[in-house]
Amino acid sequence: MPAKPRECRARVTALRTLAPDVLAADLRLEDPPTFAFDAGQWVSVPFGPKTVRAYTIASTPQTRTHITLCADVAPDGIGSRWFKALAPGDEVRFKGPTGGFVYARSDPRPPLFVAEEIGIVPVRAILSDLFETGFGRPSVLVYGARRADALAYHDELIRLARRYPGFSYHPVIGGTAEGWNGERGDLVEAMKRVAPATQTVAYVAGGGDTINRVRDALMARGFDRKSVKWERFW
Repeated sequence: MPAKPRECRARVTALRTLAPDVLAADLRLEDPPTFAFDAGQWVSVPFGPKTVRAYTIASTPQTRTHITLCADVAPDGIGSRWFKALAPGDEVRFKGPTGGFVYARSDPRPPLFVAEEIGIVPVRAILSDLFETGFGRPSVLVYGARRADALAYHDELIRLARRYPGFSYHPVIGGTAEGWNGERGDLVEAMKRVAPATQTVAYVAGGGDTINRVRDALMARGFDRKSVKWERFW
């Protein structure tokens, strides 16, 4: 059964920059002392009676006394400014877990993951959790960003692909990429080239346009509309 959302209190232990506009905050749970969730879910942080912001849980459920939250701070709104101002020792109150963008292990179809920019955060959490717990089936990740330095977790994903031959990682850069030797071009077109030919289940996280285009491309191959699970970030 999925864990029910609840009010939580935690404290910041460390802060990291994953990409120029992507920050991560490590939190130690205080109340409750442990936090149950599924990989791919998120929490909400209140900024007033009617204002909340959602932050994806970047860590996996394997460690429940600590969690990591991620944020794209480029919008520079109330949530971005709060996240950038966090410091070790700060108290963070949030409610969660929330969200249905989680992998169904009972699904026999090979999974295809498509991530755009900050959308890599829940996808990486799902993949890390799967392979940490003995997932043995082939899986494909296509990950796109405008610039090479915007590929958060890129080196980690390369190592994951080297360690697990069943995991295939395909990064693609959409804009200019000086010094980039990998694939360049459109994320969805790259997905079409590497997507499994047989029925698959796709997990797509990023912008609404990308989600729609991935779904349309797979439906054009005869796949069921419900075979695309998604998490929209903008």
